[in-house]
Amino acid sequence: MARLFKREGDTPKRSLWQKVKDLARTDFGVLLRGGVDPGSLEALETMLLESDFGVPTTLRLVEEVERLAKRGEIKTEDEFREALRVGIRDALTAGESNPALRYSATAPTVLLVIGVNGAGKTTFIGKLATRLRNEGKRVLVGAADTFRAGAIDQLRVWAERAGAEFVGAQAGADPAAVAFDAIDAAAKRGCDVVIVDTAGRLHTSSDLMTELKKIHRVLGKRLDDAPHEVLLVLDGTIGQNALAQARTFSAAVPVTGLVVTKLDGTAKGGVVVAVHEALNVPIKFVGMGEKAQDLEAFDADRFATELVSS
Repeated sequence: MARLFKREGDTPKRSLWQKVKDLARTDFGVLLRGGVDPGSLEALETMLLESDFGVPTTLRLVEEVERLAKRGEIKTEDEFREALRVGIRDALTAGESNPALRYSATAPTVLLVIGVNGAGKTTFIGKLATRLRNEGKRVLVGAADTFRAGAIDQLRVWAERAGAEFVGAQAGADPAAVAFDAIDAAAKRGCDVVIVDTAGRLHTSSDLMTELKKIHRVLGKRLDDAPHEVLLVLDGTIGQNALAQARTFSAAVPVTGLVVTKLDGTAKGGVVVAVHEALNVPIKFVGMGEKAQDLEAFDADRFATELVSS
């Protein structure tokens, strides 16, 4: 199984733990000898914030390290590493944290995929369709991003590669109507899962966010309880901007799962923790590359372990 932050042939990334060790050689000397130095804790806080953990998680991690140090339970680098790992894992498993996709009791299950331009949304849909097809499911992809003809063509190619059914329309067609038609087609063709794409909306565009609400509403009218998942795709390289996007999208429609892409291109994986905590929404998948197989179901324990690995 591939590492979350590295693909074969990639330039090695500096892990969170490598950054910590750099500080440990200077600022953390007192801490690792069982003492508590305010300067050491401040340096740890700064490093976590720079790694995009966000304020709430950062404060909790620092407080826990301070508590353990005062009790003499952090005396070595390994003990320090384990304290961080456990703290990150616990943050990711708090609240709503089940990474499994939710399926409808009766087919088709409808997955609505949202996110801004450039986050890797279309690529994620292709990877997810491939994954579901490999699990034996019959999949239909609906191209409700009708603003760009290129987006429709790109999604069609991914669907063909995955062996999935496809429903699209001419550029400029009503996106909500395409989403409605996709469910109709899935029901007629006996599909298990419908994945509905949407335009790569700028989260600051009120008109486009209003349209997203319409798509969500139309899906529910066509099929009870649809969409069964609303998956928000976020670019892992943009740090705290991902948090701002997540809050805006979740205010428009009820996001049920998060997908973080491009984790092979960043060492600032703390944003995964920050977004989960801010929205109380589970991380469902992480993407590490462009190939169809470069998509993994999220594992909080593994993620925390790799974040503080050497």
